[in-house]
Order: sequence, then structure tokens, then C-alpha cells
Amino acid sequence: MFNFKMNGVVPPMVTPFKENGELDIDSLKTLVGYLTNEVDGLFITGSYGAGPMMTVEEREKVVETTINVTQHKIPVIPMVGSTNTIESIKLAKHAEKVGADAVAAVGPYYFTHNESDIISFYTDLVESVDIPVYLYNNPGFQGYEISLDTIKELKRRGLAGVKDATFNILTHAAYQRVLVDENFDLALGTEAIFAPASVLGCKAFIPGLANAFPEINKQMFKEAMSGDYEAAKVTQFKINKMRDIMYLARSTQLAMYAMLEIRGIIKAYPRKPFVPASDNEVKNIKQALIDFKMI
Repeated sequence: MFNFKMNGVVPPMVTPFKENGELDIDSLKTLVGYLTNEVDGLFITGSYGAGPMMTVEEREKVVETTINVTQHKIPVIPMVGSTNTIESIKLAKHAEKVGADAVAAVGPYYFTHNESDIISFYTDLVESVDIPVYLYNNPGFQGYEISLDTIKELKRRGLAGVKDATFNILTHAAYQRVLVDENFDLALGTEAIFAPASVLGCKAFIPGLANAFPEINKQMFKEAMSGDYEAAKVTQFKINKMRDIMYLARSTQLAMYAMLEIRGIIKAYPRKPFVPASDNEVKNIKQALIDFKMI
């Protein structure tokens, strides 16, 4: 089995684009360089990373660039999910070839799939590479639930772990109780409930907020891992207030591009059809961050 486990703060990295929609490789290098010194790993080409909005070649370019910049100082986990098995296997094989530490895949989206389809998809993916494969369970984006029984069967077939983006602490508790052992990993797919999840045994989380504010997420992680749950609770509430600020834009992804610019890390654009946060939204986000003493 695999020795690899996700640990600590592993943000779902934003992919920067130019105003004309092309990949912004220079901004990507800047962002990766910044985060490499601030976090414990990078989850790339996922939801924040606009993976499903890119071509296979673009996704491969993001993976290659990220690994070249990190120089293996921190783990890199590309999201290789797509609408079909062939494309996901192609992405997974490429990620393995260029040095990714693991891959993850959201359930195949657009169409609603039954249990047999899902088991076939992940089994084929697991068998296609020799690095760990994580199931990225995101019912909101894939469009359906993946049951605990299905994941148990996939664990038996070699699945290495789960990124839990269900936003349900009861589901996370069930995963910890039923699935996690020395051969099966579990990462929380949000910053919103890490403090309570850490009490259940969670040791890794994938926080969108950490693209622009890694330090407060690292603080919560350290507090939780040291057993200072009172301090972790206070930091969790601060983080959740910052999540409220993110919703001053039309989506958390759009807010993150704005926050990256506000903090002076990069100036980049989302990919169309997403429209950047408006001037008024950016102004409101910036003022809220000032009022909350985060900038």
C-alpha cells in the first residue's frame, strides 16, 4: 500500500487566467512560489482551480508548472476528474509521469451515474497508475451522492483515500469511523468545519481561503493538532467570518481572485463565463477585511 498521506493545510489552488481567458503562467508561477513557502501541499485543477473549465492540455500545463516551481518541497495532488474515464486516466497518467504525489477525482459529472458506473470509473483510475488515487466526494458539483458502501468497496479495490467535500460533519464522522486506517486516508474539503473534524481525527484539510490567507488556516491547524481546542474554536469562528466576507462576491471562487489582488499576491482573472468580482464587490470585500483587521 501507499505511504503517502495528506497532512496539514493543502489549499485547492486557484488557477490564474489572463483577461482574454488564456492561462496566466507567470501569475501561476508567482502563486505557486508564494504558497510553497506557506502551506503543506497543493490540491490543483479542482473546483477553485477551474479544472473542469480547462482543456486536457491546459490542465497538464498547470500540473507541470506547479511541480516545476515547488521542486517537490511540498506534495502536489492534481484533480483529474472529468466527464469520462478515458480523459481522467490520461490526466492521471500524465500527473504520475511528471511527479505528482497523488491524484484525486470528483465523480464523473454532467450525467447522473449509478453505483456500478462509479465503481467502474474509480477502479479503472486506480488500476491505471501507481500513485495514490483519492475519491473527491463533492455532491454539489458532481450532482449526486457517493454512498459509504460504494467507498468501502472502492477501498477494497485499492482506493487510497477521500477528499470529503460533503460539508456534513456526520458524514465525516462516519468516514473516520468506518474507513480510516493505516492504508486509507481522509482529508476534509473545507476550512469551515476543521476544528470539530480535528476532534474526530482529521489531520488534513483543503481550504479555499488559504489561497490568500494561509496563515490563519495554519494557525487553526497547529492549535487543533496541539490539542488546544479552545484556541482552535476561536480561530475557526474567525475563519468562518472570513468565509462570510467571501460571499460578498457572487461566489467564493470569484472572491478569492479579488482577495489575492487585495493582498498583492497576484492580479488574475477567472475563466469565462465567470465574470470577475465587480468594483463594488471588491471594495466591500476589502473594507470588510480591513474592519476585521485581516489586512
